[in-house]
Amino acid sequence: MRILVADCSAVYSGRLNASLPPARRVLLIKADNSLLIFSELGSYKPLNWMAAPCTIKEIDPESRANADDGDESPIEKVLRVSAAKSSDVLEVTLHHVYSDQSYDLGQDPGLVKDGVEDHLQRYLAEQIERIGEGAKLVRREYPTAIGPVDIMAVNADGEHVAIEIKRHGGIDGVEQLTRYCELLNRDPLLAPVHGIFAAQTITPQARVLAEDRGFRCLILDYEEMKGTEDDSLRLF
Repeated sequence: MRILVADCSAVYSGRLNASLPPARRVLLIKADNSLLIFSELGSYKPLNWMAAPCTIKEIDPESRANADDGDESPIEKVLRVSAAKSSDVLEVTLHHVYSDQSYDLGQDPGLVKDGVEDHLQRYLAEQIERIGEGAKLVRREYPTAIGPVDIMAVNADGEHVAIEIKRHGGIDGVEQLTRYCELLNRDPLLAPVHGIFAAQTITPQARVLAEDRGFRCLILDYEEMKGTEDDSLRLF
């Protein structure tokens, strides 16, 4: 990762034409030659960028200074980034470089998300009594011909319950649960199979559709399920 702090201007040409007037900014150049330009304030997104695949090269500042672009300020470096699959070009003119440092960041393990559907599934499987007293877990990822059901359980009456889990429950999730239940209820060894649509939030439309099809809706409180205490200040 190469990080530059510089007074710079930039011109992007190709499918979209855009320009940045001279100002002090931060430039990030990644190992794949992607170049991103950031300002001090505003959105977390870069002001302008060229994403890989692309090539980057430093061109002669003197020849660039002779170009008729109306910019007469001194030039230290010029970076030209060219897209590999189009004619797009991002040209960054560095008028004064305050810092130019390179770092080897090594292999990144990637983002570890908390509260994804897999976590909700695991906690609900461990706390299956949340669907009703006397419930027992059959298994997670119960296999069917059209894909695995998130959780299969049996209720206190010994009847099977198929549970579809989403972070944010919409109509598509209800349709998915419908397909599972219709298929499972064809098996006389499983029928009757009831359905539960479980999510952290469920849209009003999804709730109406689920209840109309005989499914129960279950709101999952992720923080409560994982046992995290609420440390926020309270008056009472």
